[in-house]
Amino acid sequence: EVQLVESGGGLVQAGGSLRLSCAASGFTFERYTIGWFRQAPGKEREGVACISSKDGSTDYVDFVKGRFTISSDNVKNTVYLQMNSLKPEDTAVYYCVADPDYTCSGVGWLDGMDYWGKGTLVTVSS
Repeated sequence: EVQLVESGGGLVQAGGSLRLSCAASGFTFERYTIGWFRQAPGKEREGVACISSKDGSTDYVDFVKGRFTISSDNVKNTVYLQMNSLKPEDTAVYYCVADPDYTCSGVGWLDGMDYWGKGTLVTVSS
């Protein structure tokens, strides 16, 4: 059974940093693409960042480029999202997602990731 468990969310002031973690289990880590999505109150879920051990690709949506960094530890089966220069508009529930079929090359990962964690709340105060 695929399991994705997020941690690291919390309350931070604007301009601050947080690091989210996604502990993955139940599948061969190197064969999956893993990403982060988020959902702000009253808004639809949106992709944030993606990393794939399948081809070494990464991808970021425009509004986090230069501020967020995604990385993975293939020994610990964990993916991280380092978030710097946080803004109030980054406030959302952040979800870890995974899928065996996509890489981060192209836009498919934005629409079709199959497995989702339960999310961790990030609140950025102004």
